[in-house]
Amino acid sequence: MASASVSGPAKDHPAAVTAVLSVVGYALVIGTFLGVVPGSVFPDLTLAEVNALSDAIAVVNTCATLALVAGWRWIRRGAVRKHAAAMSTAFVLILVFLVLYLTKIGGGGTKEFVGPTLVYYPYLAMLAVHILLSIAAVPVVLYAVVLGVTHTPAELRETAHARVGRVAAGTWVLSLSMGVVAYLLLNHVYDFEFVEAAATIALPL
Repeated sequence: MASASVSGPAKDHPAAVTAVLSVVGYALVIGTFLGVVPGSVFPDLTLAEVNALSDAIAVVNTCATLALVAGWRWIRRGAVRKHAAAMSTAFVLILVFLVLYLTKIGGGGTKEFVGPTLVYYPYLAMLAVHILLSIAAVPVVLYAVVLGVTHTPAELRETAHARVGRVAAGTWVLSLSMGVVAYLLLNHVYDFEFVEAAATIALPL
């Protein structure tokens, strides 16, 4: 990611920077789900707009997955610059996902799976694993990114970047893949029930 050494707190204390960024990310998502983040922050979305955002999120996550796989292949071949470009692209796409996701949840709402029991429980299990992996991936992904943007390729060899990066990429790819499968089941294979956002419900009529 970084082509030149960068001095500063992020380089000297990557774990602390990672912790702060992780807490901010968790707070944004949890606050939006619980309606703590004011509804006025988000646009008032129709169901059609929520569906469009769901489609856009699926495309973004698919592209991020492809970028991660490409980055993994390139680093195994020693193509450091291509690896850095692919991983940077994946990280930017995840930030785009976060904006789209929070907008969808905060301004529109969530969808609950409606389908046969035989599919419902496996779907819930897959969704639970997806969510847990997403939560677990945040600090390891951020740590790998912080190291990557503050160290030269030569310096990275003396850090945990490669080891943490393998865990981050594997967790990330699995989580994103499950998310895309859940999207297909929820939006295109079976039906769903729309639940308005907590922030929207809290607003006076």
